[in-house]
Amino acid sequence: MICPLDWGLGHAARCVPIINTLIDLGHKVIIAADNAPLSFLKTTFPQLQFVQLPGYTIRYTTNGCMNFKMLSQMPGFLKSIKKEHQLLQTIIDENQIDLVISDNRYGLWTKKIPTVFITHQLLIQASFGKRWLNKINHYFIQEYNECWVPDIENENNLSGNLSHTKKLNTIPTFFIEPLSRFSEKGLFSEQKYDAFVVISGPEPQRTVFESLVVKQAEKTALKLVLVRGLPSENIIPEYLHSENIEVHNHLPTELFLEKIGQSKLVISRAGYSTIMDLAVLGKKAVLVPTPGQTEQEYLARYHFEKQHYFTQTQQEFDLEEAINKATNFTGIQIQHQFDLSRFLEERILALKA
Repeated sequence: MICPLDWGLGHAARCVPIINTLIDLGHKVIIAADNAPLSFLKTTFPQLQFVQLPGYTIRYTTNGCMNFKMLSQMPGFLKSIKKEHQLLQTIIDENQIDLVISDNRYGLWTKKIPTVFITHQLLIQASFGKRWLNKINHYFIQEYNECWVPDIENENNLSGNLSHTKKLNTIPTFFIEPLSRFSEKGLFSEQKYDAFVVISGPEPQRTVFESLVVKQAEKTALKLVLVRGLPSENIIPEYLHSENIEVHNHLPTELFLEKIGQSKLVISRAGYSTIMDLAVLGKKAVLVPTPGQTEQEYLARYHFEKQHYFTQTQQEFDLEEAINKATNFTGIQIQHQFDLSRFLEERILALKA
């Protein structure tokens, strides 16, 4: 059973290559998810069995002051972990599950069957309470049998300190290289758009960023494609209708790739799954971290300092300036050499032994 976190679509998207590989290996795959990830994965894998597993309800502020907001929600967050841990026992019994792979969902461990935790955050970034948060982080991760990190182990990595400065003491950790649903896919299209804009993440900041981009784009001659990251929505609001902006609530993988290939660069949040996609595709980009989300702020700064991607805060975002300056950055192009099929086959045999 594959279980992605429901904060945006990134965790669900990076599970796609694992799901595809497990299917190719002949395993029966069940997906447990909620909200947008559930809709996205149902669209991507309509043939599979799904279980609705309630997500972690986290609200972001409009002013970006997330520290106290997150702290106040911690009791509810821990309650959600406890609830999903209790639900897991029933789901296992009802569906004869023999392995759980959890992408950043902390409560899906059990002593009944092997469980795996996928994360790129062995070290959580926080402006305060960092030591306390990382103790909680490691406490839950080490309830699982193994931890898989979707990054390169050497210095040419994508996650920096998030995955490479803090180690787990009690369970094996494997670096499985970046996971992207776009692996082994090429971009061959003729460019016809100035930018491909991907709006994602939790509300209300998703809508704040969307409105900001649209208002600025309407004052320019720039031609954009904007994907709203809302796979369950069918209607595009009137305020998004503009002659120079092509708007989609969601795009299937092949059309998503086509539009990226036709665009000079990408404008997106600085989520780790997005950075993995950019690195696999070799696209230049502008990273705009979700305000107050310390992980994204760290990743945007990390790749800016390495001259990979241009970055601006949401508060200082200037569409035309961002597009002009992003062309001076190198981007990243990684070559996949990791054999995910062989790795999964070997680890599943070992875990079930």
